[in-house]
Amino acid sequence: MKLRPIGQEDRLSIIDHLDELRSRVIICVAALLVVFCVCFWQNHPLLNLLNHALPSAAKSGLGHQPKLDAQLEQNLKTASVDLDKLALYLKQSKGVAPGAASATHGAANALGKVATEYPKSASAQEKPIVIGVGEGFTVTMLISAYFAVLFTLPLLLYQIYAFVLPALSKAERRIATPVVAAAPLLFVTGAGFTYFAVLPPAVHFLQGYNNTEFQVLIGAGSYYKFEIMLMMGIGLAFQVPLLALGLQRVGAISASTLTLNWRYALVLIAVIVAALPGVDPVTMTMETLPLVALYVLSILLLKWVEHRNFRRARAEANSAVSSDKTPDDSDKTRDDDLSKH
Repeated sequence: MKLRPIGQEDRLSIIDHLDELRSRVIICVAALLVVFCVCFWQNHPLLNLLNHALPSAAKSGLGHQPKLDAQLEQNLKTASVDLDKLALYLKQSKGVAPGAASATHGAANALGKVATEYPKSASAQEKPIVIGVGEGFTVTMLISAYFAVLFTLPLLLYQIYAFVLPALSKAERRIATPVVAAAPLLFVTGAGFTYFAVLPPAVHFLQGYNNTEFQVLIGAGSYYKFEIMLMMGIGLAFQVPLLALGLQRVGAISASTLTLNWRYALVLIAVIVAALPGVDPVTMTMETLPLVALYVLSILLLKWVEHRNFRRARAEANSAVSSDKTPDDSDKTRDDDLSKH
């Protein structure tokens, strides 16, 4: 099984290329299976990671849970104090059974414990619900598969790059190598930005909207699908600078092209945002801002590349001019020497 990239000078037959493709596919499938098994084994931390964005209303299913917890705690404490007073009055009263005061005092103590412990348990995080016998298993399998692809993404990109490497020229390799290295980093950056900056306000807004009129229960399948599709969509959108750089290298666009057509770019960004999960104003705003920032970053990147290419071309031109002038100067010096003689 060949693991090293094939050199451009190597001459392979179709059978050799197919053999190399088979070897790299086997490597990718084996890596995916191994990482999938590890993710399935450690699915609890992965699911807890995805559950982190749930708001308190969705975690407990009781609407304004913090307010309700505080109000209930206060009511229970008041009832406990009142029962303590009642036990004291019963103890001081004549004709009351001896056990009445002690029983009332015990009830007061029990209510005091409930007042202390219940809000803690009520505020604890609950899990999204599953409907059906096998949904919990299938959802866990799906989440493990998504994380397996995410964790093996650098290896998958490298195998693709190593397979197409012989068809690339040296100039194309200089472009492809940093692209392959930067693509997974940008994807992970986009997914991380979505997880920390987009998902919490989006999920809080969507699940908390009008929650006093509904009992908030979240289906595990729809919730995880929303999270994963949103992270994957914005992660892919973070590849915009690489796409712009590639189009600039083939001469399709330039920095001035992007600058002049910014209105069309905004329309395209709006279309992309509309295609992503979440159509509420909070989610769409949090999706639009990074895409606009990436568009501006792409313009700055292309301007920097064009400026660097211009300086390089000018330096090469000056070098060529100086090399052309050198023989003429030597010839002129030789003619002056001959005229003196």
